[in-house]
Amino acid sequence: MKQRDKYLKIVEWSEKDKCYIGSVPGWLAQCCHGDDEAKVYKELCNIVDEWIDIYKTETIPLPKATTKKYSGKFLLRTNPELHKALAIKALKEGISLNNYVVKKIKKDLVL
Repeated sequence: MKQRDKYLKIVEWSEKDKCYIGSVPGWLAQCCHGDDEAKVYKELCNIVDEWIDIYKTETIPLPKATTKKYSGKFLLRTNPELHKALAIKALKEGISLNNYVVKKIKKDLVL
């Protein structure tokens, strides 16, 4: 495994810029772009390698890794009024609060 593999690299189409844009969430903002998705990804990998070298040369600790396995569980804190409203909606639909919230997130996120 290469050091760069510890970081999530995203290449996505920008409708505004009419090209692919590469970034590393939590570390490097949009830092490369182009018309070919694969080439932008390769350039992004090279940029990450360069930054890793810079950090090592300057003896700066690397940012925390961003690739990890997810358990499927996370704690969501809200206020009592929203909690109640969500619970009532779930009851009306005859499903658990968890299933109701997951359904709403999936609808909004469009997986």
